Amino acid sequence: MHHDTYATLRVTLEAGIARVTFDNPPVNVLDVALMADLRRLLTGLRDDDSVRVIVFDSADPDFFLAHVDMALVDAPDAFDELAADTPDGVNVFQALGELLRQQPQVTIVKLAGLARGGGAEFVTAADMAFAAIGRAGLGQVEALMGIVPGGGGTQYLADRIGRNRALEVVLGADLHDARTAERYGWINRAVPADELDDVVDRLARNIAALPEGVVAAAKRAIVPADLAEGFLREHDAWAGQFVRPAAAQLIRGGLANGAQTRDGERDLESLLRGLAG
Repeated sequence: MHHDTYATLRVTLEAGIARVTFDNPPVNVLDVALMADLRRLLTGLRDDDSVRVIVFDSADPDFFLAHVDMALVDAPDAFDELAADTPDGVNVFQALGELLRQQPQVTIVKLAGLARGGGAEFVTAADMAFAAIGRAGLGQVEALMGIVPGGGGTQYLADRIGRNRALEVVLGADLHDARTAERYGWINRAVPADELDDVVDRLARNIAALPEGVVAAAKRAIVPADLAEGFLREHDAWAGQFVRPAAAQLIRGGLANGAQTRDGERDLESLLRGLAG
């Protein structure tokens, strides 16, 4: 069964597994359209008992999810419609991560390209993530834009890899390869690129084939941490930096120098560090 009602996603349903492929060229920026599609997809699947596993991948072998659309700096009202339906206590970006984190199905990321900023936050909010050695990369690049992660990244990282490594990731603002991410506990496992499809597919099929009620029982027993207070602190920290002139200057400078293009995104960290030099 195929679903073609999404502008930025390709979705197929088969044998208890929803396979969701990001397709938002040129680099899968997490913009209004993609966030709206994800929210509609996840909300629609919540009550679908026929789906037990959701697997996320990308149509682009080089980019999983680039990051939140940097053009937000000049379009502060762009997310107003999404924000109107956001629960109390979280901003629109945190709400997406929490929707994913609280999904009743098991969510698995198949990471074969780069994910930074909001894209890395999405990966960390998923139940599991598997990354291709030599191809995958994860990073929280926001500090190089004069801000801090504002979509749950600080909280998800501290919960998953510890405060010390979370500070390294956020303030070091480097891209981390699959083996490092595995060693830190950021992802489940780093696997050879040519084995990634088979590893994730086998796990997804095995979970989807479990007896009725097992997935739901496991997710009730192994609950996500309550990060409500941390989200408020994170939002205040992000919003306080975002309104500073330096942040706007760095973000606009990034866009002017190739951010959100395929060439610029390959080494976004160096591009942004060059602006501050």
